[in-house]
Amino acid sequence: MDRRFPAIPKNTMSGPTHCRPQVYELFRSQMKAIETTEGLFTAAVAIGMHEMADASPEKSQREIERYAELVRRRVRSDSIDAKLAHLHDVLFDEAGFVGNSDDYYNPANSYIPAVLETHRGLPITLSLVYKAVAERVGLSVVGINAPLHFLAAVQDGERAMLVDPFFGGRVLSREEAFERIEQVSGRVIPRVDEMLPKATHRQWIGRILQNLMSIFEHAERWRDRDAMLELRGVLVTEG
Repeated sequence: MDRRFPAIPKNTMSGPTHCRPQVYELFRSQMKAIETTEGLFTAAVAIGMHEMADASPEKSQREIERYAELVRRRVRSDSIDAKLAHLHDVLFDEAGFVGNSDDYYNPANSYIPAVLETHRGLPITLSLVYKAVAERVGLSVVGINAPLHFLAAVQDGERAMLVDPFFGGRVLSREEAFERIEQVSGRVIPRVDEMLPKATHRQWIGRILQNLMSIFEHAERWRDRDAMLELRGVLVTEG
């Protein structure tokens, strides 16, 4: 079989061949809760544990809580705008979370524990850090599964404010979001809602795994690629 086009394992019950068992079981354990923020975050941490043996959900959750507590200490009202202002001060102005443009295809950019250490990552992992901290201070955040450039959206009733964590948390208008996607993709994007769809948590995790599979395949790291394939098999078949 041409290993560039592998099949998704049909029987995840038999256990992993390439993925670390601890990682596999932790990831699998989150499938019933994947549409909760905690389940999404823990599944993403499990992916990072593939190469980061000292990482754990508990360590990453403590980092998220540390940032959330910094925001909570500064907020003096229930105003969404106030929470957002302090959230962006903490994550982007002070901690300096930003996209890793200089080393974009480094697998570590897809690992939440590494992103929390370096404050550098991909749009999709930075958006998850943003969501995890934001929701601990009372905000509601969804992922925007735009082509080639993942975004976050803060929801306030009928209003949704688009945020680009990769570019330092910049708030985007709808037109600016389309322009950003065009900038990244190098092609014209139609101005339709279908180009800015909300991401389910399974889509969120699936896109992280697909990014890593592509990176590992390009580097001919076949065992690592197949480990991610095993996790994708769990994502597709269980839950």
